[in-house]
Amino acid sequence: MKLEDRLAGWTGPSSISEQEKQERTERMIREAVRGHALFSDCNLKIYAKGSYANNTNVRADSDVDIAVQCTDLYYWDEAIAGVRPSGGGSYSGIWTPAELRSELGVALNKKFPGQVDSAGSTAFRIDSNTARVDADVVPCFDYRYYFSSGGYRDGVKVFKKNGTGIVNYPDQQLANGRRKNVETKNCYKHAVRIMKRVENAMFTEGGRREVPSFFVECLVYNCPNSVLLRPTWTETISGVITHIWQALRGDEPTGASDRWLEVNECKHLFRSDQAWSRADGRDFVKAAWNYLGYAS
Repeated sequence: MKLEDRLAGWTGPSSISEQEKQERTERMIREAVRGHALFSDCNLKIYAKGSYANNTNVRADSDVDIAVQCTDLYYWDEAIAGVRPSGGGSYSGIWTPAELRSELGVALNKKFPGQVDSAGSTAFRIDSNTARVDADVVPCFDYRYYFSSGGYRDGVKVFKKNGTGIVNYPDQQLANGRRKNVETKNCYKHAVRIMKRVENAMFTEGGRREVPSFFVECLVYNCPNSVLLRPTWTETISGVITHIWQALRGDEPTGASDRWLEVNECKHLFRSDQAWSRADGRDFVKAAWNYLGYAS
């Protein structure tokens, strides 16, 4: 098979049957949470996030990520002390991170008996069956970051079992991915799926170290639109790989404007707390270049 045909065949999302399983999984999780009596007095926002929500998932990465977000209160940080407006009071209700996690576990185990793994540090893992895909369900809370200018940015705060928190921006990720996809005439998400399938193939066939799906998506997002608008997939993916390889040479820039961002554009892609590095990005695209035969 010609490379162009192979790449073109990798542009599509999950199959219709796989999408049906994903939708069924999401629906059952919603039913589990909405049907839990103790949540009747808790305002919850339940939504899909990650590759499934952003329509960049492929069959090998077809699990569903669901957030169960408590909106009765919000956590916050500020750029400098005193920029957060005064007013309001401390939350005094029952919905602490530990309580939300505990009750979510009860709700999920009632709906999926014997299929919920709560051993992870952050998410509940629900095992798949013939009618469902694997799912990660994450309890979280509203979050707001106040800028020194007086404005703010909304996100979500996830608490691990050990009490440490992680701030994410799923709404911004969704909006930015959609915008870039429109700007590139749908080529952005096609290219993301191709690179994810390349990663899956290298892992399955060559035993290479697995590369996180979100990291792959962010690498492609940081490619210029002009690269993604090339006339063939062979040229597009060659350009994607070349741009990533060249851009990630050397150390992380010191200037904020020169650093790559996650798709949400709220957080730098390369940070000390991340599970990947610039070298990992270069190693991945070098392997992809060789795997696809560009080197020959």
